[in-house]
Amino acid sequence: MAIVDRQSRAEERRQQREERRRLKRKKQRETAAPDRSAERDREVIAPLLGWRHRGGGASPNIPNVVEYQATTAQACGLFPFVTSSKPPAIGTPIGRDLLSGEVVCLDPMAWLRAGLITNPGCFVLGQPGTGKSTFVKRLVTGAVSFGSQAIILGDTKPDYSDLIAHLGGQVVRIGRGLDRINPLDAGPLGQVMGRLTDMEREKLRWEVRSRRISLLMALCTLVREGRIANSEEVVLGAAIDLLDERLAGLRQPTVIDVLNVVEEGPDSLRSFARADTRDQYDKRVDDLVFTLRLLCTGSLAGVFDGETTTPLDLEAPGISVDISRVGAAGDKLLTAAMLCTWSYGFGMVDAAAVLSEHGVIRRRSYIGVMDELWRALRGAPGLVEFADSLTRLNRSKGMASVMVTHSLNDLEALATEEDRAKARGFVDRSAITVLAGLPPRELAAVNRITPMTAPEQGLVSSWSSPDSWQPGARHPGRGKYLIKTGAERLGIPVQMTLTRDELALYDTDQAIRRE
Repeated sequence: MAIVDRQSRAEERRQQREERRRLKRKKQRETAAPDRSAERDREVIAPLLGWRHRGGGASPNIPNVVEYQATTAQACGLFPFVTSSKPPAIGTPIGRDLLSGEVVCLDPMAWLRAGLITNPGCFVLGQPGTGKSTFVKRLVTGAVSFGSQAIILGDTKPDYSDLIAHLGGQVVRIGRGLDRINPLDAGPLGQVMGRLTDMEREKLRWEVRSRRISLLMALCTLVREGRIANSEEVVLGAAIDLLDERLAGLRQPTVIDVLNVVEEGPDSLRSFARADTRDQYDKRVDDLVFTLRLLCTGSLAGVFDGETTTPLDLEAPGISVDISRVGAAGDKLLTAAMLCTWSYGFGMVDAAAVLSEHGVIRRRSYIGVMDELWRALRGAPGLVEFADSLTRLNRSKGMASVMVTHSLNDLEALATEEDRAKARGFVDRSAITVLAGLPPRELAAVNRITPMTAPEQGLVSSWSSPDSWQPGARHPGRGKYLIKTGAERLGIPVQMTLTRDELALYDTDQAIRRE
């Protein structure tokens, strides 16, 4: 019995020893795993003095090695990992670089802030149907997404109204029986007068006066098809000053008010006209009266002879002034509508700047689109000067301007050499030039203003027309653009790809498709 008990206790101690050994081995396995991972980490991370192999070790000084530059065709034979310089990734994604496949971004104001360009002007040039409007719509969509306000200064087709409405913006439709724009309306500038000091109010009053006279002269130039004389400009200024005094801010003066005051001929206007008698005064202002009467009763009647019906919304994400109904009445009325829209839109930007300085509204940047530019400039001699004065100070206003036209020949067809020179200045003054498909003869004219290399000209001209008569083939230049900034930089060729929503919003070919 004693022997059995001793054997039982011995077996129990043996089992306990086995259990302790098993637990010890388990613990060793658990603690060994992190050690192995640490060893693997040490194999990946270089030691402080470098890897231990021949030629390895630490280097306290980095030597100045010889740098070689060559074309990608030559350098790839020595170094196989050659690629082009990375395109800018600041702003709205436009598409992919056709050479490197990198994403290309563009926003005039964002590029200006980053120091890539010196002014926020963008000039878009290309044949009809190559996607100019699509390119600008992508810029507009991206700008609104980043907090800028888009202002479509005269939508002639309309191409942008549906997009602005989709983005939650304001769409104003100008035409007979629709909304009206008063050319002499101070707009938002007049609304901020009460918030200013006496000195600021006086300064703004002169700004409003200057805008009224400039636009009224531009409209008179348009209907007369000739320039306004200096004496007539003096009379117009005196009439506007007299109306300001009589109305005392109760309402905005209109063209009909100016006509009535000029016909009335009070003593102050006679003094400015240097006329001692009524007959002498009537003779001085006879042509001016007929010009003003044409604005009220001629082809422009019913659109610009009353008060503004729908003021522009300073806080809207975007604003589109649809003047497509006006275009059906003739080019002269369309040009007048574009001039009034430009003046009203830029005046709104000035008013917003004043309000933001006083903390009434938040400060923001703007992108203004001036599509079909040539239609506004060819209306009459001298209109280019008015457009030039509006767009010259965009940088100080925080506003990017995007001008769109088909060909530089549109600008070269203006009446006088002075107008043609100023129109060429639009392209020359724009830091960004975007070229869609263009024929070689057009590229020769572009090259005189924006220098291009021979491969760049060949690339853009290859986008200008299909290379076959195959029905249903995609146009080779559809959605392809060359972005040029400066004479020394090479252009960036971009291919844009649209999303499903953009295909519907940016479509400008709906009228030519079957149901």
